[in-house]
Amino acid sequence: MPPNVPAPKPTKPYFFYGHRRPSQNRPVVYGGLFSSRKTITPQPPDAKTRHVPTPNFDLHKWDPENPLHPHSPAPKSSSETFFTASRNLSPIARFITDAFRKNSGRWGPQVVSELNKLRRVTPNLVAEVLKVETNPTVASKFFHWAGKQKGYRHTFAAYNAFAYCLNRSSQFRAADQLPELMDSQGKPPTEKQFEILIRMHIDANRGLRLYFVYEKMKKFGVKPRVFLYNKIMDGLVKTGHLDLALSVYKDFKDDGLVEESITYMILIKGLCKVGRIEEMLEILGKMRQNLCKPDVFAYTAMVRLLVSEGNIDGCLRVWEEMRRDGAEADVMAYGTLVTGLCRAGRAEKAYKFFEEMKKKKFLIDRAIYGVLIEAFVSDGKVGSACDLLKDLIDSGYRADLGIYNTIIEGLCKVKRVDKARKLFLIMVQEDVQPNFESVNPMLNLYAKMRNMDDFSRLLEQMQNLGFSVLDNLSMFFLSLVNEEDGTMTALDVFEDLKVRGYCSIAIYNILMGSLCKTGELKRALSLFEEITSSSFKPDSLSYSIAIECLVETGSVQEACRCYYRIIEMSCLPSIDAYRSLAQGLCRIGEIDATDMLVRDCLGSVSSGPMEFKYYLTIIHVCKSGHFEEVLEVLDEMIQQDCPPSIISYSAIISGMCKYGTIEDARKVFSSIKDRKLLTEAECIVYDEMLVEHTKKKTADLVVSGLKFFGLEKKLRRKGCKLLGS
Repeated sequence: MPPNVPAPKPTKPYFFYGHRRPSQNRPVVYGGLFSSRKTITPQPPDAKTRHVPTPNFDLHKWDPENPLHPHSPAPKSSSETFFTASRNLSPIARFITDAFRKNSGRWGPQVVSELNKLRRVTPNLVAEVLKVETNPTVASKFFHWAGKQKGYRHTFAAYNAFAYCLNRSSQFRAADQLPELMDSQGKPPTEKQFEILIRMHIDANRGLRLYFVYEKMKKFGVKPRVFLYNKIMDGLVKTGHLDLALSVYKDFKDDGLVEESITYMILIKGLCKVGRIEEMLEILGKMRQNLCKPDVFAYTAMVRLLVSEGNIDGCLRVWEEMRRDGAEADVMAYGTLVTGLCRAGRAEKAYKFFEEMKKKKFLIDRAIYGVLIEAFVSDGKVGSACDLLKDLIDSGYRADLGIYNTIIEGLCKVKRVDKARKLFLIMVQEDVQPNFESVNPMLNLYAKMRNMDDFSRLLEQMQNLGFSVLDNLSMFFLSLVNEEDGTMTALDVFEDLKVRGYCSIAIYNILMGSLCKTGELKRALSLFEEITSSSFKPDSLSYSIAIECLVETGSVQEACRCYYRIIEMSCLPSIDAYRSLAQGLCRIGEIDATDMLVRDCLGSVSSGPMEFKYYLTIIHVCKSGHFEEVLEVLDEMIQQDCPPSIISYSAIISGMCKYGTIEDARKVFSSIKDRKLLTEAECIVYDEMLVEHTKKKTADLVVSGLKFFGLEKKLRRKGCKLLGS
């Protein structure tokens, strides 16, 4: 029978009780009653038993970008962030960071008095605090304060933590000065300190700063290892400083170091990226002679890099070198090469490599078939593309939507719309859901052939497949009018579709806009009249296009009525409509109306025309009395690719009539004429506009004065007596 063993006594709660054994000098606690520094308020008895139901978490409804979403994590306050960061700190380190927090992250006498309560701050404690500190100013002050302690010397860990702290706060230039600081404090930097700085600059893609640290490393007489040399050269190559990387490689050779395979590959990739193939082949020859031949993975990386840079000739030379070294290309290498050749328009060459893949019985991916089919269609070899589609299906693949759309487009380009229609039916039978790109080439070809019966049958089939026919027709007309002589074809098709019931306000707007751009203003206005007389209601875009056409035809008053219709609809005209209406108002001398229109546009639209912004600038310059600065504003407009127009000259007239004189305005226009910005005839026209606008403003002032003094009625009576007599 075993002897009676007394039960172990329960652990007595103690202040230093924690997850690891405390030391005599400084207790370190990770957890326990006093580790969180939070006051625990006792819950009422009923709160402990009451169960609060929580909503079930749904991953599909989770939105990490929206902190207010019920399934998203709630944003943490500053105090919660502080306690989370300091949870794993020792009590004394937590005391120091708490002193920083209580003083709002500012270094001052209060922080120093708090720190003076401590008997001593060790270098490990300094490093522990700097690892979590985010304020670079406070971190620097604390670092230098700790260094002033009697008999204290910073360790490498403290310097490294200080470097990381400065880099986190984007103070990398200050971090680069740490080697000098270490040397001045009797702690010469080692390779490890420079490696930390180099890694920081590599992660942030700061190539020039990386080379600056490397040069400083040489000044201190620190020679990097092969590993660090490779890191430096790789960082310089990735940031586009190949010449600097080659100079580092020269230093590498001067130090008597032996290259590794990664050393050669870094230089080879850098030379491939800039297209220096001859130098790359020299490095490749050195690699074969001194170390080993590159394997298929290294060659694939070279091919991929050259393909991304569009250097297909260099890619083929690398492929020949791979064959020379006896490296057997795999599917990845072939696929990268075939894709690059297809995108460069060399489909025939790509197809030869494709046949090599088939001879080697590689498992060819469907994406390779897709790029080959697209390349053949681009070259006009639709028959070869169809053969590849048949080969794809025979290989056990199903063609995807992109492949079907590419071949349909190619068949329509060679006017074989019947085969394109059959392929479309096959695609539907294969349960491949077509989209607009599937039917647009056929619709386009039917429209150009004036085959409206097949056009309508295709529309009916689209409707049966669930297409939004009117939306797709809008996209069809938009693509058609962008082609050469496509507007007239679009009008003919539209006339036929109206009879069949396919019509919408969006299609009207597309046709009106195209006619307006091509100068067919009367036809565009006839379409607008057709809209107003039909069951459709014009929208803001319809009125905006009508404004442009009406202004060009000289019907500015009618254009103003269209503008007010848009305002009544609580909408805004287009920017082109604003600019066109302002020019029309300026032509008929309605400068006050132009001023109101410009201010309304800039107050309603976020990005108004540059002309309108300079309009207000010119008036402001006239208001300040510095009329010679008007010419400087016009020069600035020319530099900003916004040449002065009738709107700018109307701003000069408006500003001079309000804040200057006719003579000042004439001086400005004379200077503009001397700069060859205006002709003599245009100056005469603007002078007449200036005189007329001045008369209007003077008459308005007279009428306002009569109204103010109550003399308007007496003037009317005298006028009536004179007429009666």
